[in-house]
Amino acid sequence: MTAEEIADAFKKQKTRGLVIVPSAQQSGTTETATVAPAAAKEYSAVTPDEQVNIQIAFDFDSAALRDDQKPKLVTLCEVMKSVDVAVYQVVGHTDSSGTASYNERLSLLRAQEVKRHLVDDCGLAENRIEAIGMGESAPYDAANPRADVNRRVEFQALG
Repeated sequence: MTAEEIADAFKKQKTRGLVIVPSAQQSGTTETATVAPAAAKEYSAVTPDEQVNIQIAFDFDSAALRDDQKPKLVTLCEVMKSVDVAVYQVVGHTDSSGTASYNERLSLLRAQEVKRHLVDDCGLAENRIEAIGMGESAPYDAANPRADVNRRVEFQALG
């Protein structure tokens, strides 16, 4: 994605009032709840056309961010610094190879490693980024759960 496409995706996510806890819908109102950055520990799927996915390759059974993958995060880092977003969520995903519990743990470790890179090497404030792991539960290509495209790190603007 280009810097402009990333910025537009973050703006759409923020503008639509990403709902993490649908409390307003449960009470019967039509208002969309605004995400409180500190409470955003759950994943709310974003349509594929609004997702900001970066295909970060990791070595097998590893959550270490490889040096050859870091350039992919440079543009994203600059956009994250420039867009008016209070909190970003880094969401790790895996394909369906392996057990669900293993994939959940691995996806979290990978999201945490990307967060560490964005904080330490990019200069984003740690409190502006949270990492969660979704394992294999939200595939990008649901028709092929083992597809490479499902192994990704997704970024969401929370508010």
